[in-house]
Order: sequence, then C-alpha cells, then structure tokens
Amino acid sequence: MPAQALPSPTERHLLSRFSWGVTPALVAELRAAGGPSAWFDRQLRPDTITDSFAGGMRSWFPRMQLSVPQLVNAAVRGNLDSFDVMMDLSRWSLLRRVYSKRQLHEVMVSFWSDHLHIPAPPGTAWPYRIAHDTMLRKHALGSFEDMLVAVDRAPAMGCYLDLAVSTAKRLNENLGRELLELHTVGRDEHEPPYDETDVLNASRVLTGYRVDRSKTWNAYYNEADHHVGPVKVMGWEHANSNPDGRAATESLLRYLARHPATARRISYKMCVRFVSDNPSPSIVAAVTKAYNDTGSNIKAMLRALVSHPDFAASQDQKARTPVEDAVAAYRALRMMPKKPVREDDFANSIVFQVANLGYRPFSWPRPDGPPDVADAWSSVGRMLGSFHLHGVLANGSSPATGVTYRKLPAWLPAFPATVQQIVDHVSSQLLARRPTARMSTAVSQRLEFPLDRVIRSFDELADYRARRLLACLLDTPQHMSR
Repeated sequence: MPAQALPSPTERHLLSRFSWGVTPALVAELRAAGGPSAWFDRQLRPDTITDSFAGGMRSWFPRMQLSVPQLVNAAVRGNLDSFDVMMDLSRWSLLRRVYSKRQLHEVMVSFWSDHLHIPAPPGTAWPYRIAHDTMLRKHALGSFEDMLVAVDRAPAMGCYLDLAVSTAKRLNENLGRELLELHTVGRDEHEPPYDETDVLNASRVLTGYRVDRSKTWNAYYNEADHHVGPVKVMGWEHANSNPDGRAATESLLRYLARHPATARRISYKMCVRFVSDNPSPSIVAAVTKAYNDTGSNIKAMLRALVSHPDFAASQDQKARTPVEDAVAAYRALRMMPKKPVREDDFANSIVFQVANLGYRPFSWPRPDGPPDVADAWSSVGRMLGSFHLHGVLANGSSPATGVTYRKLPAWLPAFPATVQQIVDHVSSQLLARRPTARMSTAVSQRLEFPLDRVIRSFDELADYRARRLLACLLDTPQHMSR
C-alpha cells in the first residue's frame, strides 16, 4: 500500500472496530464512500451494499439449505449428523466475517449472537439453530426490543432453555430466569432488580409455546399449557386471563426491553465491545440515552458511541479474541477461498483451525455467551496458538488446498531496498500501518539481517525469510489488538 493510501489514525480506528480487519481494499472503500462518516453511514444500511461473493458462499454448504423437517428426517434416517450441520453454520459465519463487504453488519451479528447466545451444537435446539442466526441477522441493526420479542418466543431459544417443555402444570424456569438475568435487566448482586417471584411469574407468562420434539419438530402454541391468572414481574402487571397468552408474553418482553436497567446493561456491553474493557460512565450514559430516546434503536446507539470522545481516545485498546485474530489474519493475508470439495479445503477446515486457538463461533457452553475482555483470552496457550496460526498461514502450508495465497514477491517493494524499507512496505501492505521501531527491530532479529542492510533481489532475501517477515508482523501487538 503506498504511503499516501495508508489510513489516518481516525480512519484506521473506525475500520478496526467496525470490521473484522483493516485491509487496503477496505481503506479504498472508505475513501470512495467519502470518508469515515460516509462509510459508517453506508455500513449501517447493509442492504444497499452488494455482497454477491460472500452471499454466494452459503450455497457451498447444502445442509444449511434444508428445512427443519428435512434436517430432522435426514438425522432420523442416519443420513445427517447434527454436529456437521452446526459446523457448516460456523464455517459459513467465519467466511462471511472474512469476505463480506457488509463488515459492520457482520460485527453486529456476532455481538448479538454472543448476547442472545445459543451454542452450536445446542443439544435439542439444533434443527432451529440456523433459523436463530437468520433472525439475529434480520434484527442486528434494527431495535433491540423487536429482536428480543422475536428471539425469546422462537423455537430455537424455546428448545435451548426448555420453554418448549414448560407448561402451567410442569413449569420450567430456565428461560424465565435467563430472560431477566442475561437477555434484559441483568442481576446486580448488590441491588438485584428482580427476585425469585419475578422469575416464577415471568416463567408462567411464557408458557404455551411448544415444539413437538418427539416426532415432527413443529412449533406451535397450545392454550391448554398456558398458565392463566394475574402476574407481576418487577413493575409490570397483567391480568393474564386469556388462555392465549401470546399478547401477555409480548407485553412483558417489550416492558423488559424498555426497562432502564436493560438500557444500561445493553449499552454497557456495547461499549465494552467497541470502546474499552472498562468503559467510562460518561460514554455508557450517552449510549443509554440514545437507547431510551429512540426505543432501543441500534443504529442510534452506535452513532452515539462513535461520536463520543471516549471512542476516539480508545485506539488499539481492545485485544483481539482468538476468532478476531484468525479472521483478521485471513483478511490481512488476502487469502481467497474456493468452493470446498475436500474435507481439508480451507472453507471446511477453517472452523477447526480457529478452534485450535481455544474457541470457535458459537461454542461457548453456557447461555451467558463468551466474555469480551482481554483477561479472558490472555494465556500462554492462546498466544502460542496464535503464533502457530500466523506461522502456518504465512508459510501457506495450512490450509494447503481450497485457497489461493498471494504470491510472496507481491508483498515486497522493488529491489534494491534496505531491510527497513522492506519492513515499511510489507507492514503497510499487511497491516495497513507503518511499523513502530519495536516492530522493525523484531523483524530484523527474526530475519537475522540489520535494518540498514541493502537487499538486492528476492533470492537474496530468500523465500523463508519473506514468510518469517509476514508471520512476525502478524505476531505483533499491532495485529493482535484492534
């Protein structure tokens, strides 16, 4: 990337927080849009962005095209394994993060997938897990209130948190509890906004939503299973006299979505994701105000977050999670996938390669979703896993099939060039930033060449040193943070 094409600190910061990795193509896209604000506004309208390549990759995974009855029938006949279906969902999600032009949308889909979390594989919820992802994609830039109403009445969440087997006579409190503790108001140990009676009544209101998990897997509402009678949850009260309790359920969900504690909690989590592991009360309050003023409009919250001075001051302060590291490395190296035909082709093996870092999409085993702070992902094992990943990708050795790597000479400047000039050029190409003095020193040591040495040809640099250079730059904090 020519020096004049490098993003400014402001441009790079916005791109790094609202994409899965800054690339020269993304910088050019921002410039073509008219600058950071124009790019951000365009990304908030994903339907206006042509995304044919990433969109077409869904056809690479035929099992994802099957309906719920088709999935269940194939599993019953032994022609399909639920684990394979969920791995296809993870593969497709990772590929979209790498290659979609709707980068902000993909970032927000991940955010909401973590908040309204259903593991994959999710046990009995697996036939509906793809539909859950589709629902989150639909609402990812809409309103949290509408998203909550859709998700917590849907069969995926109902199966995962046992609403599908909860009845007036045999009440199950799992979804009622997680609706309060995880999805909405949260639980402050010092001043809990709800008590066990609220959990009980929320669970009663939710009854009636069923799934026939014994045979057809049809989702339906059964009035005979709905608890009838007055209920109160926190400040919400309802006569709940109608056996068809769907209106009461929606009323409760909308009340909880509009609750001040929910507004603060969602805003805080958004600030943690996009600003800092410990966001200031000031920026949380600004995002909370946008939530309350607009009825939980997600675009308004994001605009409030980006316009706050804390956002601009938070450059490079967020550590990448294992998934973010891997996806950013694929993007930085400009790896181009092909439709998979073998199990070890890139589009198939990507999910296992990412899992080797300690986590793959949707694999968090609990309903609280994965953590979003550096301490949770900072360990010797994770760092060694990242260094190994960067090395094999730079070597072009894993994955070895189903993907095209950029040719090594294309990364390098014209020769002759000093080692420092080579480092400057490659860092600009790979990380869209100039190297720091420490980065240059690290590369010099890795190449076993002084920075002022003049390299007169690619052969003098040697293939293995060029690959070391790529890996070394990916190992730096500049790649490992966003």
